[in-house]
Amino acid sequence: MDPMYQAAGFFDLWNPVLLLLVVVVGFVYSKLANANKESIKGAEPVSLRQRLAFHTGLTLFYIGQGSPINYIGHHYLFSIHMLQQTILYLTVPIFIWTGLPEWMLRPLVKNRSVHALLSFFTKPLVAIFMFNVLLSIYHMPFIMDSLMKHSLWLLGYHLILLITAFLMWFPVFCPLPELNRLSDLRKIAYIFANGVMLTPACALIIFSDTLLYEMYTNVTVPFSHLSPLDDQQLGGVLMKIIQEIVYGSVLAYVFFRWYRRERLKEHDDYPQGYEPQEDMNTPPGNWNRA
Repeated sequence: MDPMYQAAGFFDLWNPVLLLLVVVVGFVYSKLANANKESIKGAEPVSLRQRLAFHTGLTLFYIGQGSPINYIGHHYLFSIHMLQQTILYLTVPIFIWTGLPEWMLRPLVKNRSVHALLSFFTKPLVAIFMFNVLLSIYHMPFIMDSLMKHSLWLLGYHLILLITAFLMWFPVFCPLPELNRLSDLRKIAYIFANGVMLTPACALIIFSDTLLYEMYTNVTVPFSHLSPLDDQQLGGVLMKIIQEIVYGSVLAYVFFRWYRRERLKEHDDYPQGYEPQEDMNTPPGNWNRA
């Protein structure tokens, strides 16, 4: 047996409790998506694209948190740990938000307190700073080393990071019209700023010539050609490259979406009564119709 797996039990490598939770959430979503206006007030058809997006998000969440990626990243390879983070924080929220139609979220924000909290924490400046600052703090060596020694602390911090990741992506993929504050051009600037703010943490890891994290200093790396320092630098490179791919893809989509609508405005091709500026702020559930 591979040394990486010798000390690991089935529950360490595959989290059946989390799998059950993911399956239940997916089942509830599917039931709601198949509902009609008679059974649920305000229900509208959910497109295949939205359904695929939501279930892809759930699948990626389980891969990142419930598969061997979680165990290997925590105990052996820093690079796998960074891969896990890019999955959980940079991709999962995108698929979940684009898979949620407005009418599914509407009952959750009817409460004034919930609506007020969501309104505040999804303000672009608040959301972008919360996520990037907390992610940068997490990668400070003494912080990560402390968290790695206490599983409950680590779980709590990861939960906070996941929540702030959803809040960070909310201004770009907002399903609620009244909270969709950014035009397409401002979304482009927002995505660009996100990429810039994550760069220092990645650069610190990539260009460090010493091992930063005690957790990965004395482990036996399963690949003889990969030293712990190489593994650490690879982790920084992986996060930066995947971040650039994800942010670049979203930025390109928003840009061409804006460009297409500007061209339509220019040629007066909008249907009678259609308001371009209002549509530019259409929340993406929404994007599947853009």
